[in-house]
Amino acid sequence: MGRFLRKGVLFTLLFAGVVTPAAADPLLMLLLSVARDMIEAHANRPRDTPPAVYVPDLARVYQGTTVEPDHLRRLIDDSFPYLSDAQRKEIFASLNEALADPKNATMRASLIQYFIERALTVRSAQMKLAELSWREKQQLAGEFRKELDALSDEDRSQLGDLLRSGLLPVPADLNQLLLAAFDAPR
Repeated sequence: MGRFLRKGVLFTLLFAGVVTPAAADPLLMLLLSVARDMIEAHANRPRDTPPAVYVPDLARVYQGTTVEPDHLRRLIDDSFPYLSDAQRKEIFASLNEALADPKNATMRASLIQYFIERALTVRSAQMKLAELSWREKQQLAGEFRKELDALSDEDRSQLGDLLRSGLLPVPADLNQLLLAAFDAPR
């Protein structure tokens, strides 16, 4: 930051020597005064102020971790928006119950890490799928249709149930395209 400050001061001094105040554009003078104020504020800021550190409320975290239940609830809501509120609450209740169980104390942190990684993977995949153009989604549905023939009847049935219930982590429009490809005659 000292390098930035020196460059700012040097620029201001050089520019002030080249342009006389009477000949300077008022907008330019305003920008120079803002730059000077920013440099002064940066130079005058306290140096011993440590950065703010998050300290969890230990009464609210899962024992042996720094993760609060509200963080997991928010992660579930953000990562699984295609599920209903009741389904997301069910996921949280099940996860919360497993994490609160004393039998799982030794693997609590691993369970949380595993869940967070999977939730973020689902969220990332949804975001990438949502960015696809309509044509790309149609192509994906066409490829999906070709792959259906390789599935067993039981797997096809389960996949059909997931598509109809909207439980696949895909955007709604893509889910409709996949469902149409699924229901198309063989």
